[in-house]
Amino acid sequence: MLNYLIFINGFTFIIYGVDKFLAVKHYYRISQKLLYIVSILGGALGALLGMFCFRHKTLKLRFYFVNIISLILWIIILFKDSI
Repeated sequence: MLNYLIFINGFTFIIYGVDKFLAVKHYYRISQKLLYIVSILGGALGALLGMFCFRHKTLKLRFYFVNIISLILWIIILFKDSI
């Protein structure tokens, strides 16, 4: 599980950086749907870090909402056995 979370968060961080690069260069972008999906699948921490490091999607409240709720749910999933 830990290896999966490291991979998905690293992947999510990278695609936020790539999407920012594509936005600056005015190329075709990564869909918002894909950004939401990888966040929900466990990449919320990588997404939040990508948002702040690349200054990308920081004005979109929906991205904060999806990423924070997803992160909270993943924390609950990870620590449900220790409660």
